[in-house]
Amino acid sequence: MESPEIWLHSLQTSTPQEGYELAIKLSRMGVKSTQPNVEVLKKLRPEYANNPTGLTMASHVIAVNFQTVAAANDYWKS
Repeated sequence: MESPEIWLHSLQTSTPQEGYELAIKLSRMGVKSTQPNVEVLKKLRPEYANNPTGLTMASHVIAVNFQTVAAANDYWKS
């Protein structure tokens, strides 16, 4: 069995902007892990890309991940 690629080395980021970008990456990797078949993802994309409920749910997942990253960074307090 092939070892998975290590892509998440830390939740620590220098800025909130980097933290938000990491939250998006976490969200995308979650989808990729849940549905590893790229062809299926491409086939389903038009359905959820034009669905307001799906887009709202995706935004919610990003927000939850951003909350996690922000907490891990002590909300970037100096």
